[in-house]
Amino acid sequence: MSQSKNSGIRYPEEFKKSSAKLAIETEQPISRTAKDLNIDPATLRVWINKYYPNHQTKTSDDIHQEKLLEENKQLRKQLARLTQERDILKKATAYFAKESL
Repeated sequence: MSQSKNSGIRYPEEFKKSSAKLAIETEQPISRTAKDLNIDPATLRVWINKYYPNHQTKTSDDIHQEKLLEENKQLRKQLARLTQERDILKKATAYFAKESL
């Protein structure tokens, strides 16, 4: 019968609380923080819910979506700037073409 490597380990209350706080304060997924601390992600989620019940933890999908939204925002700004530049160049081209006639 195989057990997980940390099965049955009793962690000090201070470790639980500081681990939960660390998971909340970092912008990385809980699974990553749990791996860094060598604890099970489900255990860390339990501690977060216990010590910070009103906190909404971010999943890796949430973080990915935030990055996509930020990238989309930047691309829209870039598109607006390039569209404006193109329109200015069109007007300049028309002006100089008319002037050369």
